[in-house]
Amino acid sequence: MTAKVTLRGMTWDHSRGVDPMLATSAQFARDNPGVEIIWEKRSLQAFADRPIGEMAAQYDLMVIDHPHVGEVAGSGQLVAFDTLGRPDDLTKLEAQSVGASHSSYEFDGHQWGLAIDAATPVASFRPDLLEAAPSRWDAVMTLARAGKVALALIPINTLMTFFGLARNQGFAVAEDPERLMNRAEAVVTLEMMVELAAAVDPRCLTLDPIGVLEWMGRTADAPAYCPFGYGYTNYSRDGYCRFPLVFADAPGVGNNGPGGTVIGGTGIAISSQCKHIDLAADYAFWIAGDACQTGLFFESGGQPGNAAAWEADSTNAATRDFFRNTRKTLETSWLRPRYDGYMGFQDRGGDILHACLRGQATIAQTLDTLDAAYRESRA
Repeated sequence: MTAKVTLRGMTWDHSRGVDPMLATSAQFARDNPGVEIIWEKRSLQAFADRPIGEMAAQYDLMVIDHPHVGEVAGSGQLVAFDTLGRPDDLTKLEAQSVGASHSSYEFDGHQWGLAIDAATPVASFRPDLLEAAPSRWDAVMTLARAGKVALALIPINTLMTFFGLARNQGFAVAEDPERLMNRAEAVVTLEMMVELAAAVDPRCLTLDPIGVLEWMGRTADAPAYCPFGYGYTNYSRDGYCRFPLVFADAPGVGNNGPGGTVIGGTGIAISSQCKHIDLAADYAFWIAGDACQTGLFFESGGQPGNAAAWEADSTNAATRDFFRNTRKTLETSWLRPRYDGYMGFQDRGGDILHACLRGQATIAQTLDTLDAAYRESRA
């Protein structure tokens, strides 16, 4: 290669989001002389909010959140991986998906991203303060009333927990364009949320999942248990925080077991304006593949989305069995809506529920407002 090729990428600002991209890009440059990938980062909130179209105009590679794909599928802003002539690679990645991680980036018959990171709300606990994670909701509430529970209740996470509790009980969510949920089922779910919020430290209303894990992992007298929080293997690794955490399957209502938590994670996408799509695709397929995911991607702080890494002895030994302990929750997680308009509802819905938890609206008022916002997003 005679001329130097530079690809620009955008990821999210956390060691889990940045460090593996830097490490894999450095290795890719060594393996492909004359190629460099420069990564920039944005905050976690900006990661959730910033339109992909804005990034696609500035960057060749983007780490994205799957709910955005419905907005961009028909826009021509992203490269569809299924149009690149690599069907065998896609078939392999589909077979190695943890839960719906791979399919979450498929929309309107095309694959708009490759899953490189898998996550869903799972439980975590301090093994020095609690012997094991409870598996039932009633046991969670007993711990909460004893002051031993924390969870992220900023608006977006309030909405995700609301969805997760509903889906765990088999309640339909966002299947009818005229209403978000059956009213009686929505009341049951929101009553559970209100009861839990009243039992935990009020600071939970100001914390995201990282804030909860920081609290539990670095403070001696922190709560012992979190029932729902997007998992971060970093906090289960030796040396990352003062009190390493153990992660476990999320609790279920009654005998339901884990299931219904809202799948998250991230994928890598390529801008249609990229001038070196083949090189960008080579990098994307490599970092999503089993060898890199189990090796360099994980070793540099990443949280793999490839099942081979979830099953490997090496990754589990380094994370207090994070992957084996939470696999069932991932496999039974729920893929939230991705219709064009959903992201606007997600932003509003979290605020609406959060106001209820703060005592600023009744359950009936909250659900009326939530349904109105949902219908508007569908329009």
